[in-house]
Amino acid sequence: MSRDIDVLVLGGAGVDTIVYVPELPLPYADSYHIDSGIRTRAGQTGDFMALGLTALGLAVHHLDLIGDDPEGDLVRALHREHGIALTDVPQPAGTKRAVNLVGPDGRRLSLYDTSRSRPGDRLPEDTVRALAERARHAHVCITQPCADALPVLREAEVTVSTDLHDWDGENPYHEAFAYGADIVLLSAAALSDPEAVMRRIVERGRARLVVATAGAEGAYLLADGELTHVPPVTPPAPVVDSNGAGDAFAAAFLHGLLEGETPERCARFGAIAGAHACTIPSTEASAITRDELLARAAEADPAPSRP
Repeated sequence: MSRDIDVLVLGGAGVDTIVYVPELPLPYADSYHIDSGIRTRAGQTGDFMALGLTALGLAVHHLDLIGDDPEGDLVRALHREHGIALTDVPQPAGTKRAVNLVGPDGRRLSLYDTSRSRPGDRLPEDTVRALAERARHAHVCITQPCADALPVLREAEVTVSTDLHDWDGENPYHEAFAYGADIVLLSAAALSDPEAVMRRIVERGRARLVVATAGAEGAYLLADGELTHVPPVTPPAPVVDSNGAGDAFAAAFLHGLLEGETPERCARFGAIAGAHACTIPSTEASAITRDELLARAAEADPAPSRP
C-alpha cells in the first residue's frame, strides 16, 4: 500500500475559548471587562499539529472523536479551510473544549472540560490500522483514548511521536505515551531535573530522540546518549501569546526528521517555529510556512551545544 500520508495525527481535536486577562494569576473579583473580546475558535493540540505540518508542506490526516455539536462544526470547518484530511469518529459526549486565560506576557492558563470524554471511548482499531498503513509517521496526542491506539500503530510498523506537554515525570497517565513512542517531546516547565527524566524515557521506553522545550531558555535534545542545548531564537515580532508554541516546535521538528535532517537541525527548526508561534494571537489559526522556516534557518544562528 502506498504511504500517501506523511503524518497521521491522532487525537487533540477541539475548541478553545480565548480570554485575554490583565494578569495571571487572576485576582478574585466579581467581574472583569474584557475589551479585547472573548473568542471561541477551533484549535487544540492535534489541530495545531495538523495545521503546522500542513503549512510546512506535508500531507496530513487527522483522526479523532468529535461530537455532532457546534464545537465539532468549528473543528470540521477548520480542516476544510486548510485542506487537512479529517476522519471524525462520532463522540456522543461532545467535542473537546477548553478556556484559555492569556496574560499580557503571553503566558496562559488552560481550563479543560473533562466531561466530553468517557472511560470506554476508543478509536476504531480498523480505522487506525488502515490509516497507519498509509502513513510514513504517526503523531499521537496525549488526549484520551489515544494510548489504546499505540499497539495498533506498532503493528503497522509506523514510527510514532508524542508530546507529553507539561508532564511532571511522575503522573502515570503519561507513561504509555512516554515509553511507547519513538520520538518524545515535552516541556521542561514542571521538571526539576529535565535531563534525568529525558534519560529515563530512553531507558524505560523505545524513544531514540527526546526533546524538552524550555521556553526562553531554548530546548534540550537527547540523541545517541548525548544531551545538547538548543539556544532560543529571537521572535520575529513582539511576543503576544505562547499558546501553540509547543505544537509549532513539534511540527517543525517532525518536518525536519521526515526531510532527513539531523536531530540538531530539526531542533533548530523547532525553536524557530516555536518563536514564530509566540507572535501570533491564539485567536488566530496560523502557522509558519516551509519557505519562512527555511529562510530563517539559513540565517546565522548559534548551533546547539553541550549544556
